[in-house]
Amino acid sequence: MEKVIYVLWRDAQTPPDRWSRTVRAQLADKLLSLGAHGVQINVADADVEPAAALRQVNTRPGIEGTASVWIDSANAMFRQSFDDAVRAVVPHMAAYLVSESQPVCNTRFPAKAGERTAGFAQLAFLQRPPRLTHETWLDVWQNHHTKVAIETQDNFAYVQNVVVRALTHAAPGYDAIVEECFPAAAMTDPHAFFDAVGDEAKFQRNVERMMESCARFIDFDRIDVLPTSQFVVKAVGG
Repeated sequence: MEKVIYVLWRDAQTPPDRWSRTVRAQLADKLLSLGAHGVQINVADADVEPAAALRQVNTRPGIEGTASVWIDSANAMFRQSFDDAVRAVVPHMAAYLVSESQPVCNTRFPAKAGERTAGFAQLAFLQRPPRLTHETWLDVWQNHHTKVAIETQDNFAYVQNVVVRALTHAAPGYDAIVEECFPAAAMTDPHAFFDAVGDEAKFQRNVERMMESCARFIDFDRIDVLPTSQFVVKAVGG
């Protein structure tokens, strides 16, 4: 089984909520009907508008969501029907085969099939800085930064998707796609985001530690960050 992440763009003429409803319903149902073992939809919708200040856009036009599917094979001949389903509902997409790691599984607010997951899901699209080799970048991120991200933030889910290869022509050169879920309060309260409500000293320590760690493997002018609503339509094995 392989995981494919489709990065989605929205036609500027289509209202965000109408677009998100189409992706959540029409696209999700079609992906399931094609035999996907799991489907997860992430969309920038009205529920995450309070988190607008967290958004960072370096890919233009800005990304509006993702569709993650778990399928038997990502080889083109077996994936084509899934690509076609995505293209039927969005004006532009890019697909990536990824290797998934879950340092933090969501046990605090378990997702219910087809329902919106509590809080919000922050997606980060990473590009490896040219100053680092692929091996060094992975080592800094996964073997050093992971611990920092868990200890300095109130993330109740943390998924690291390393891009194995792009599957569609002219896909942006992302090297990883990160998914982190936070409580709703973290959309507007940095202290909630950094797990330091009521503790200014801890907040300052966590922010400094997190930013120093991120700077080791991220160029901030090459990252896209998107707050989304997460819908686990069908969990793998569920």
